[in-house]
Amino acid sequence: MIHLGEYNTLEILRDTEPGLFLGDGDEGEVLLPNRYVPEEFEIGEKLDVFVYLDNEERPVATTDQPYIKKGDFALLRCNQVTKFGAFLDWGLVKELFCPFKEQAFKMKAGGWYLVYCYLDEETERLVASSKTNRFLDNRELTVSQFEEVELIVSHPSEIGMNVIVNKKHLGLVFKDEIYKDISVGDRLKGIVKKIRHDNKLDISLSQIGYRNIEPTAKFILNALKDNSGFLPLHDKSSPDVIKDQLQMSKKSFKKAIGSLYKERQIEIKDDGIYLK
Repeated sequence: MIHLGEYNTLEILRDTEPGLFLGDGDEGEVLLPNRYVPEEFEIGEKLDVFVYLDNEERPVATTDQPYIKKGDFALLRCNQVTKFGAFLDWGLVKELFCPFKEQAFKMKAGGWYLVYCYLDEETERLVASSKTNRFLDNRELTVSQFEEVELIVSHPSEIGMNVIVNKKHLGLVFKDEIYKDISVGDRLKGIVKKIRHDNKLDISLSQIGYRNIEPTAKFILNALKDNSGFLPLHDKSSPDVIKDQLQMSKKSFKKAIGSLYKERQIEIKDDGIYLK
């Protein structure tokens, strides 16, 4: 079966005037237009292609790689808004449609929006939705405390930044634990800091407790090496200065330099820390 909105490995069935017809070994077939046909090919050869609907709502294959596929999230630019809805640039000839009912906020041309791509069962079309929370579910969690997870920055709140966890769950990074600039759509790694009784996830952008010492200490060592073995920071430096220079909390900084000092890898003086 050929799957819309996904990558398919299909066999070249025949060469025609508009392009190559590809099949899945079953009864399904789809056109690969001439603009995507490789210079050299053989009938029976297999190609990896992305399948979506063209302007006439017919399945069509492409060797281009879209910015998003079915079941995924991505930050996309809105190219235009019509009376039907918004049309987003997803890297293919035909734009990705986002109906008004699927817009968390009214989209505007030129704006960037985090969206989820899915196959609408009524119209059998690929559509986008910026109401991303409805595609996340925390009722049955697939993560555990202290587990490293993949994050997509979703949207800000009064107490921090909401994040999509492993493309399945919703989590929150509290405002006072964000020590570097992050923006909606950013992809990064994090740690499940706490699982609350209602299955809400508290996420940290760094390791927790003693787990944080080794990677943080390594980061400080690299920073020292990049700055000729000296950093004008110490345990009396202000949290803002530490955050600005190293993108970490003062608490993490003090734990890390304490560990490095015990290992005799640094010296701590009045004007800062020195690499031994």
